[in-house]
Amino acid sequence: MRFAFKNNKLSLASQMDCHADTFRITSVESIPHPQLNPTFPFIKELQQILHGKQLLPDDLPFPLPDLHEHYKNGYLLYRKGLIVEKNKHRCLRCGNKEKSFFARFPCVRCGEECVYCRKCIMMGGVSMCTPLLSWTGPDPYKENKGPQLSWSGSLSDGQQAASNRVIEAINRNKEQLVWAVCGAGKTEVLFEGIDAALTSGKRVCLATPRTDVVLELTPRLKKVFPNIQVASLYGGSEDRHLNAPLTLATTHQLLRFYQAFDTVVLDEVDAFPYTVDESLQYAVRQSRKPTSSMIYLTATPNEKWQMECRQGKRDFVTIPARFHRHPLPVPSFQWCGNWEKALKKERLPPNLLQWIKKRLDSEKQCLLFVPKIHKMEKVLPLVRKLHPKIESVHAEDPCRKEKVQAMRNEEIPMLLTTTILERGVTFPNIDVAVLGAEDRIFTESALVQIAGRVGRSAQAPGGDIIFFHYGKTEAMIRSRKQIINMNEEARKKGLIDY
Repeated sequence: MRFAFKNNKLSLASQMDCHADTFRITSVESIPHPQLNPTFPFIKELQQILHGKQLLPDDLPFPLPDLHEHYKNGYLLYRKGLIVEKNKHRCLRCGNKEKSFFARFPCVRCGEECVYCRKCIMMGGVSMCTPLLSWTGPDPYKENKGPQLSWSGSLSDGQQAASNRVIEAINRNKEQLVWAVCGAGKTEVLFEGIDAALTSGKRVCLATPRTDVVLELTPRLKKVFPNIQVASLYGGSEDRHLNAPLTLATTHQLLRFYQAFDTVVLDEVDAFPYTVDESLQYAVRQSRKPTSSMIYLTATPNEKWQMECRQGKRDFVTIPARFHRHPLPVPSFQWCGNWEKALKKERLPPNLLQWIKKRLDSEKQCLLFVPKIHKMEKVLPLVRKLHPKIESVHAEDPCRKEKVQAMRNEEIPMLLTTTILERGVTFPNIDVAVLGAEDRIFTESALVQIAGRVGRSAQAPGGDIIFFHYGKTEAMIRSRKQIINMNEEARKKGLIDY
């Protein structure tokens, strides 16, 4: 696309005579924004699609002249897709600044060699001549009158204390970290805060790095907020253009939003890929209105955040106990020698084999975490000698969902897994072991999450969690210390019974 200036107004080059000087949007020093014309007959479908978003012209089912008429009447905002700072490119949709993620190509639209961002190309190409469009006309979102929550459940004392802090942060447009142990019931803690936001006419987004969490939470939130629209956004979602007061989305989907939400709740703030992808962190920031609240949920904040909590630099509230009032199972450590060397000789550590046999004999289901897929594939035939129905699962396994469901149905006695099952799955009564707990993939966060698979149900609140290792690591020691500290805090607050 190319633009031109006429009478200090931005115009489409295609609507100008051939002698006019034209520019790419990146070259426009300051993009003017016309005043709103209240008599302009804007397209309501465009309002619904574009409100709170940042989209490319190709994302919209309207011709460019119609879009530009909305711009001229103050209903659309043009923003640069790419900018150049100190001879370096930056993508304003995903925040990418890495040189390796930009490429050049001969562009038919602007007639020049153009630069585009490869980092977010899967959402449509942002280049030097493509503007990002946002809605600046009337807000289509209608205020809800009265409370929206329809839930008959109750909160534990720990949950209620956290819920009160969430409500306070939302009302005051503040940031709040909810540091809750695995299985504490974080989703229920959000209900009253979301209700407070919706009741006051705020637009809410619950974001998470993982699609399966969006799919799990959507029916739960639709059930407790039955009288409002709930949008569910993930790759391939049919709700892409749904403008709803409550939105559930993967963090990837937030790349399409711009200053949309009054309240953003970020679940599993410590989870991959959010922790390692700066564009996802940028997307979350851009999706918030300038005045808004931000609620972070995690069972395992990183070391920096833990230090900020201890130093009083970050507002946080802990839920140190599960709803069933039993302490968290504490990991034990067992040295198992050079297990990788033994595995090359098709042998497993004797203490690991003994642990597995004991579970099989007592018909107690168990998970065994292994650091690498190729190592897990070598372990599988060795443990199948103990029981033929033992299975393994990893992220690329085409039968992943079926195997996890078979484990839930108690059709599998034992499941070998990579860190793919460290979070987001609940088996009511299992023991858990980690083989090679010294591997660097088993971070403090991962080990706390793995330990959190044990003792989640009121019917089986205990269980065994053991780290088989060839040398203790700081991550192992810190993970156990974090769990012990949570149990001590829960006892002091009277949140567990013993």
